[in-house]
Amino acid sequence: MHRADKAVLRLTLGMGLSVMVTYGLALPQPHLSCLVVILLLCKPGPPLPLLKGLLMGGVLMVLMASGVLMVPLLEHYGVSALLLIALILFGLFYLGLKSGNPLLTLLVITFTLIPVAGVADQALAFMVIQALATGVMLGAFIGTVSHNLFPDEPSQAAKPGYLSPENAGWVALRAVIIVLPVLVLALQDPSHYLAAIMKTVALSQQACTTNARNAGKELIGSTLVGALVAAIAWSGLALWPNLWMLMLWIMATSLWLGVRLFRIKMSRVAPSFWSNALMTMMILLGPAIQDSANGKDVLQASLFRLGLFLLVACYAWGAVWVLERWRASRLSPQTLNHETMP
Repeated sequence: MHRADKAVLRLTLGMGLSVMVTYGLALPQPHLSCLVVILLLCKPGPPLPLLKGLLMGGVLMVLMASGVLMVPLLEHYGVSALLLIALILFGLFYLGLKSGNPLLTLLVITFTLIPVAGVADQALAFMVIQALATGVMLGAFIGTVSHNLFPDEPSQAAKPGYLSPENAGWVALRAVIIVLPVLVLALQDPSHYLAAIMKTVALSQQACTTNARNAGKELIGSTLVGALVAAIAWSGLALWPNLWMLMLWIMATSLWLGVRLFRIKMSRVAPSFWSNALMTMMILLGPAIQDSANGKDVLQASLFRLGLFLLVACYAWGAVWVLERWRASRLSPQTLNHETMP
């Protein structure tokens, strides 16, 4: 069996297991835990060791609690707190570009999603922290089990492409500019824009690996594909709403997206397109399930989220295009040719 086939099977079975555990045990914010599992299962290379994952989940829970400390700063010293968050995000994006560690994305979420949740409700912030830490532990467990079931043959890992410090700094700054305005908007009305923060973090990560020419297709296209897959899964789930059907539909969508993500079925778009579509599907489907359980209008809420996600994707596209054109006007062609884009 090819390595890509095994990766797709690990993703498919892993998503099914994560849905069964998080929704079956009625854990708080179960879709957030599933998003963390997606990050870990889509990561190339060996899985996060089980013991290390459990320890890291506990450490991350403590580190994420520091995001709650930003709430008083945001309430009393808004401008200073936003500048501090921007500086922290720049450092995290920069380290992420140099190391490629998906756990740094969780720290980005720590200083975006958790402060917004804390402004809305302190209890909600701790529920988000618990969900993210649970996702790390669950992802480490699923990764260990799935790699034992479908082990990869030993091979020399491919070295990541070199990224100069200047170019990494520029791409990290670009990602901060994408996230920060949406963060400010979410702080004004956390209850309506909480999901947009998760989508913006995913878009900022995707924007780090694309250029101005392909940004529209990558950012907006993946959002639309994720929404379409979420609509299909929701329609199938509505025919027979129970945990097993939810698990099977998530596995089916993960399989369809996974064969494109891991290049079993070739496509014209980058793998980040399909991983972002998978995350978008989960960001839309998870809150829709909660809306249905709470008696809310699922269609209206989902259309609002989708419209908001498309606006955020259009903004990210425009920001990448404007910033790259501005940078190209200030740098010589020789300088641009010698820089390696991610």
